[in-house]
Amino acid sequence: MVKIDLRTEIKEFLSSRRARITPERAGLPAYGGNRRVKGLRREEVALLAGVSVDYYVRMERGGLAGTSDGVLDALASALHLDEAERDHLFHLARQSRAPGGSRRRRPAGTVRPALRQVLDAITDAPAWICNGRYDVLAVNHLARALFSPVLADARRPANTARFVYLDPEAAKTFFVDYDRIARDVAAKLRMEAGRNPYDEELVALVGELSTRSELFRQRWASQDVRLHRSGRKRLHHPVVGQLDLDVESMELSAEPGLLLTVYTAAAGTATADGLALLASWAASQENPATETQALS
Repeated sequence: MVKIDLRTEIKEFLSSRRARITPERAGLPAYGGNRRVKGLRREEVALLAGVSVDYYVRMERGGLAGTSDGVLDALASALHLDEAERDHLFHLARQSRAPGGSRRRRPAGTVRPALRQVLDAITDAPAWICNGRYDVLAVNHLARALFSPVLADARRPANTARFVYLDPEAAKTFFVDYDRIARDVAAKLRMEAGRNPYDEELVALVGELSTRSELFRQRWASQDVRLHRSGRKRLHHPVVGQLDLDVESMELSAEPGLLLTVYTAAAGTATADGLALLASWAASQENPATETQALS
């Protein structure tokens, strides 16, 4: 089975987080000015986490299978992990503990009709459903119009990560904050890899992006992770111009691995007017593609 190597993921993640913490930041005395390692030494992390040096070395070499949640919490504190990084550490440990059969979860690749009805019921805001690989699985009428540059690729399902990294000129035009978007996309894919390293399609996507994009290789090597959360996204649509949208991403509890994302704008703003204009433009198109035609 094609998979991401868990031991390598753990080793590179922990060593990269250790390298960024200085003794001063960790509250430790820094004796002498000639330290041969960047960041903390392994024995310093072990001291902060309350474990033996040998035990920490085993963990950093990828051995998280027998590590308790209490030790993982202590390690997260010692390395000053943020919420996303802590979750990623626990995902890696959980995958290390799991028997082979139980960890082969295949992320959803289709959307139930009832969920499509939910999307269609959202008439005044763009909304779509994607999975952790950034596959666009279903869109409502406004999202199809808003993300027309992303959906222009004939390959299905459309994939935002491919658009960002493999069509960078179009992506830089569409995403006003392209550098931030590129960083976030790689970080969220890394988070997904920790949740589900046995996802063959995810492994193939990471391999494709790594082969074809130097920027992705750099972002992936950073070991950064990020959660899908609320935020602001600035887009430049080819028809209605710039839109500054509020974004809410919600995990669908009944469909593990799927996310519903809705884009809104406060009433009375230029972006709200732009969305209204976008809706009028979309309605005026001759023979508009149906959702099924656009995504299947």
